[in-house]
Amino acid sequence: MNEHLIVLDLDGTLLTDEKKISLLTKETLLKAKEAGHQVMIATGRPYRASQLYYQELSLTTPIVNFNGALIHHPKNPMWKAIHTTVDLSVVHDVVESVHKYEYDNLIAEVMDDVYLHREDEGVLQLLHMGNPNILTGDLKNTLKEDPTSLLIQADDVNTPIIRKHLQDVHAELIEHRRWGAPFPIIEIVHKGLSKAVGIDYIAKEMGIPRERIIAFGDEDNDLEMIDYAGVGVAMSNGIDDLKTIANEITLSNNEDGIAKFLQDRLKL
Repeated sequence: MNEHLIVLDLDGTLLTDEKKISLLTKETLLKAKEAGHQVMIATGRPYRASQLYYQELSLTTPIVNFNGALIHHPKNPMWKAIHTTVDLSVVHDVVESVHKYEYDNLIAEVMDDVYLHREDEGVLQLLHMGNPNILTGDLKNTLKEDPTSLLIQADDVNTPIIRKHLQDVHAELIEHRRWGAPFPIIEIVHKGLSKAVGIDYIAKEMGIPRERIIAFGDEDNDLEMIDYAGVGVAMSNGIDDLKTIANEITLSNNEDGIAKFLQDRLKL
């Protein structure tokens, strides 16, 4: 069978609700690699929070982090990384404009430096993976360089209100997407970025055509990736918008949906 590129979102897709890779899914992905297929991760997480899973699967491929804002190869320092940031002035404008709405916190990330607008133990626990440098204080004073991404933590009631504002006021300069668990997050990155942009770049480097890309996802930040892939697969636990555009729907992240789909499609 021709070489395929298998693209994995992490939360709600590759990972169970306990943030683990199930044994069957891991074994199936290793079989796919042994059969000559390429396996890669595309996630909204920074690399420090995805490295554990990259290593667990013994990957040797590039990875897409920050929903396309960082495209790099952890195993090959000679591979040209692409890091696209949000202009600091735009971030300050966004921070200023959202103050009139109800939100819980703001988090800016500059690679592995994290800037937390308000001290919050729950958020700190979420961000601790990979031991980033964390600075707490008003972002207008603490953030001095263009960030990789900006996160707005807000509840389910206020999230759509803030997203509408971002679309109305800042659409020409930023992309914004929603995360789900463990709590609602609006992620902001540079205009034009998505997981699909990173996957397209990597696939072309590998010489794998679009029709032989199989991508798995579940959330708002997977929409472009699922639409781009030759075979876009939505998890059954995914959002309805994703299922609408997906080529296929597989079982949930807790039911080895990735493994069972690949076993059938690639005859593993």
